[in-house]
Amino acid sequence: MAVTNKLMEVFPKLQEGGGFEFLKIAGSTRSRNLSLLQCPNTGYTLAYLKDPSTTIGQATIYIRPLQQDLPIDSESSGHASGPAISCITCQKEVPFSEMKLHRANCDGTPMQETHREGEGDRCEENDREPPTDRDSVPVRPETSVQSGVEPVVIESGKIDLKELDNDWKIIKEPTLAAQVFKDNLLSEHATGKPLRLKMDVRESEEDRERALLSFYKQQQEWACPLHCTLDGGVGQTLLFEGEPDHLVPAASEVLIESNLFRVAGRMIGHSFLHDGPHVTGLSPAVIHVLFNGDPEMATIVVEDCPDLHIRSIIQMLELEELTQEQKDTVSDLSLSWDLPAVTKTNQRWLHNKLLVHAVIGRTMRQIKQLRKGLKDVMLWPLLTSRPDVVPLLFPKMAGMQFVPQMFLDKITWPVEDSDDEDEGLDIECKCRITGFLRVFIETASSDTLAQLLKFWVGWEMLPSELKVEFSGGTFPSSSTCFETLKLPAHYNTYKDFEEALVAAIDSAHTGFGLV
Repeated sequence: MAVTNKLMEVFPKLQEGGGFEFLKIAGSTRSRNLSLLQCPNTGYTLAYLKDPSTTIGQATIYIRPLQQDLPIDSESSGHASGPAISCITCQKEVPFSEMKLHRANCDGTPMQETHREGEGDRCEENDREPPTDRDSVPVRPETSVQSGVEPVVIESGKIDLKELDNDWKIIKEPTLAAQVFKDNLLSEHATGKPLRLKMDVRESEEDRERALLSFYKQQQEWACPLHCTLDGGVGQTLLFEGEPDHLVPAASEVLIESNLFRVAGRMIGHSFLHDGPHVTGLSPAVIHVLFNGDPEMATIVVEDCPDLHIRSIIQMLELEELTQEQKDTVSDLSLSWDLPAVTKTNQRWLHNKLLVHAVIGRTMRQIKQLRKGLKDVMLWPLLTSRPDVVPLLFPKMAGMQFVPQMFLDKITWPVEDSDDEDEGLDIECKCRITGFLRVFIETASSDTLAQLLKFWVGWEMLPSELKVEFSGGTFPSSSTCFETLKLPAHYNTYKDFEEALVAAIDSAHTGFGLV
């Protein structure tokens, strides 16, 4: 208790944190992170902190509140210090140490009231102090990225976006905070040199892919206005592999040496900045490490390992007893990764180490490139200061639910004078086919709608408009760049239409994961 009592005496504000924990610097010079100093059953004691097993030595110990962030500005000091300074907004005399706190809440009322008195009190209604929402806004604490505490201080319904400027850190809803940050960033670069991308559908798939990658390999101000002319599809370079919600960067030396994951980071950030599609289904462990989390503390499950052969070997260590053949198989893998051979005593430990290396160790260079790409687009301050915005950038596929009305509200149905490929269709035929599509959408499950959307536009995010056209083909097709679904008109029954559309959807294996 001596350590706790002394801390509470020196830092009384710590009593409001709901407990505390100690951290220390760990890692090499180039990858230093704060790691948690485990708390023993007896609590932190001097004897424990001096114990050589803690490897503290002369290192600096950092204190972090356990349950909530605490303000560390002048309000926590308990007394003001320094000379009095006049506020340039309200002319009120404020102690030097409290000026920043005063400026955060100053609304200029005294100056305005003095001005109104000089005008002869021409407006009685304005003489009364307006019930501003700032009166109920607490002082914003400095938010710790490691703590993961949501910085809730402002209700979205009580603020004016035009007055927020850089106050995106103190908005409660992450969606609104992200939007304010993006609007500010885009407005700051609105007069910059526009980014121009053009792609011709008549070129080969290789040429289209080369044009896209060349654009994102350039060093540019990525927040500047974007002028994009897409006349064709994109290539199919696999950047992420694995199961939904467990995707990890592909372990390809060619992609790493080509710096393509930095390009992917720019594309992901650029798309988020302009409210475009997202990368869905990324592994939580990869996201944890991407934002400077300790790999050893990441929550990794066996489904995060995309290599099924390696996964099967790691799963052998979950057995109570291993045969000699299984031991040899596991030991071959562990020795190839500079880990010891399996024994009865290290089986559980080796399981965790192999899993960490299979998921994080083999993708660390890709993750670093992704991080650099996000920094290039200048989103890093938002993502590190507001961890609650990260799920908006990398949403889970399981959390994306679609309902029929979401589709029907976006669809632009064919009109009589539309330029379809098959111009010989009568109104009755068009109504029949569009009616089949409506029935399909209204009766489809959320998963089926997600597959339809991916087939329709190339990713699982609804655009502002979904177009429908008629074609003379055998099966339904799509032009993802133009967000257009093309339907043949030769189906006379809904059953035939449904079977053909399901077959077309199941044959599509593209999406934003394939860039």
